[in-house]
Amino acid sequence: MARPRITDSTGRAALQQALAGPGASRTDIATAVRYLLELLVERAPGNTVEVRVPPFGAVQCIEGPRHTRGTPPNVVEMDAQTWLSLASGGATWTEAVATGKVHASGQRADLTGLVPLLLPR
Repeated sequence: MARPRITDSTGRAALQQALAGPGASRTDIATAVRYLLELLVERAPGNTVEVRVPPFGAVQCIEGPRHTRGTPPNVVEMDAQTWLSLASGGATWTEAVATGKVHASGQRADLTGLVPLLLPR
């Protein structure tokens, strides 16, 4: 059974709180991360790249060869703050990879052109 999608109003409110500073609640951070992962899947549906933001979520996205078992050949992994910053325009993909905040493995493990997903209002 599919989980219900996080509404835009709930997701944006959580994102605003999560980006407000170090006092953000774990619930707001988790909701913001999951909301932005949902937006990524909407923007780039598919099963070629697995994007992981432990411990809050992981999704498969980007069209191409489907991965079905074992470790995916294309993985992008980062912490929650890095994902929130990338997805909301606070950092660029190039910066995040160059500074080691994003671990990307595989030929197709590249989110260039997909982030930012939205800019905070």
